[in-house]
Amino acid sequence: MAMPDIANSAQAQTEGTLDRVGMSNIELPLMVQTDDCAPQQVSASAELFVNLGDAQAKGIHMSRLYLQLDQLSTESELTLATLSTLLQGFIESHHELSQEAFVKFSFDYHLRRKSLISEKRGWKAYPVTVIGQLINGKLEFELQVNVPYSSTCPCSAALARQLIQREFTLKYSQQTQIDKDEIVNWLGSTQGIVATPHSQRSVVEVKVKLNKLNQTFPLVELIDLIENTLKTPVQAAVKREDEQEFARLNGQNLMFCEDAARHLQYALNQQDKFDDFWLRVNHYESLHAHDAVSITTKGVQGGYSA
Repeated sequence: MAMPDIANSAQAQTEGTLDRVGMSNIELPLMVQTDDCAPQQVSASAELFVNLGDAQAKGIHMSRLYLQLDQLSTESELTLATLSTLLQGFIESHHELSQEAFVKFSFDYHLRRKSLISEKRGWKAYPVTVIGQLINGKLEFELQVNVPYSSTCPCSAALARQLIQREFTLKYSQQTQIDKDEIVNWLGSTQGIVATPHSQRSVVEVKVKLNKLNQTFPLVELIDLIENTLKTPVQAAVKREDEQEFARLNGQNLMFCEDAARHLQYALNQQDKFDDFWLRVNHYESLHAHDAVSITTKGVQGGYSA
C-alpha cells in the first residue's frame, strides 16, 4: 500500500504564496574551505529555505533540502562552488514550487594566532556566518565575522594624564632641580602613576557581500584586515613581554567607538572584493553600565542600511 503524500496530493486550505519555507537550527559538522587553504572542520548550525511560489500547493518537500545538505556535510566541503550547487539543487528539487533559495551557516572558526613579542601561539575562535541566496537565477554570497579587540578611552587617558601631572607638581613643587634618576624611579612607582585610563573588551561585527573576484571565502583575509586596522586585537597565549606590548598598543591607539568605525570604514572601502559592507562597533564599557555603539555601511544604493 502506498503511503500518503500530503504535500503532493493535498491543496492549501488557504491559498497564498510564502516568501520562505524550510528548516532552522540544523546541527551538523562541516568542512569549510577558506583562503587559509587547509579545510577546517566546524560544528555548524544551518538554516535552509525556499519560497513557496505556488499559491495552491500544500507545502514544500523539506526532506529534499535536508538530504542535499547532508550530502554536502558527508561528501564535500563548504566552498563558494559547493554553496552555489546546493542552492541550485534546492531550486531543481522544487522546480514546480520555488524560484528562490536561501541557506545560512553559523559556526566558530578557529585560528592559531601568534603573540605580539614572544611569538607563542594559541587558538582564537571567531563567530562566522555564511549566507547564500539564489533569486531569479542570481547568486549572492554574504560573509560575516565578529572580531574582539581592546579599546581604550581617549577622554579617560587625558584625565589620567592630568592627574599624573598634578601629582608630579605636588611632589616636586619645592624643588628647583630634580635628579633624572629620581624622576624615572618615581614614574615607575605606584605613587607616580596615580591613575590609568579605562579600557574594555570590544567586538566589531562585519558583514560583506562577496563579488566574483572571490574564489574562496576570504575569511582569514577579512579577519587580518580588521585586526591590523584596529591594532589592539585580543590575545591568546601571552607572556609578560606580550602584555607590556599590548599595553603600549592600547596607549598608542586610543579610540572612541566612532574612531574604530571610521578606521574600519576606510579600510573596507579600499577593498575591491566586497560589493557592500555593514559594520557595528560595540564597546562594552567598563565605566558605564551601557555599551557604546557605532554602525556604518558602504552606502550603496539599495544595499545595507544601518
